[in-house]
Order: sequence, then structure tokens, then C-alpha cells
Amino acid sequence: QVQLVESGGGLVQAGGSLRLSCAASGGTFSISAMGWFRQAPGKEREFVTHIRWSSGWIDYADSMKGRFTISRDNAKNTVYLQMNSLKPDDTAIYYCALDSGRGYNYWGRGTQVTVSS
Repeated sequence: QVQLVESGGGLVQAGGSLRLSCAASGGTFSISAMGWFRQAPGKEREFVTHIRWSSGWIDYADSMKGRFTISRDNAKNTVYLQMNSLKPDDTAIYYCALDSGRGYNYWGRGTQVTVSS
């Protein structure tokens, strides 16, 4: 069974930075893509960014472009999310997800990011 474990969330002041990590382990799996999603209180889960594993192609949600950067360590099956210039609106639970070729079918438990004004 594939497990995704996120880390790096916390409380930060507006304008600050955080770096999230997500490591995939367990079972036999292939990675088509890994990505980050977030869910703010009272809102639906939304796409943040993802990276296609073989090509390295990256997509970002428009509101994150220029502030968030996704990267990966292939050897460790780990993906990172560097978040800069954080805003209170970025407050959410951030989830890591893995696409094994059939869509995002594996999800982490999430890590809380809180940005104070």
C-alpha cells in the first residue's frame, strides 16, 4: 500500500516562507506525477501544482505562479513545495497526491499551513 507522508507545515507570518515535503513509500508503484492540493476552511479542495515524473513538466495554479515552486528528488520518491511571500489566503491544509497512471489515486493526510496577518 502506497503511503504519502507530508511534513513542513506550520504557522508563519504574512510574507514568510515554508517548505513542505512529501515522501512516497510502500508497495510497488510507479509515479506518473506528484502534486500538491490544498483545502481552506469552508472551501473545496483546489489544485496547487504538480510535476510529471518522467518529463519534469510542471503546472501551477495561476494564483501560485511566482510564489510557489515544486521540485522533486527522484531517488527518494519525494516532492517538495517551496512557498514564498505567503498570504493569509494561503492558509489551508496542504495535501500531497500521487498519480500512478490512473489519476491522483493516492493521497497524504495533509499538513496544516497557517499564515497570520
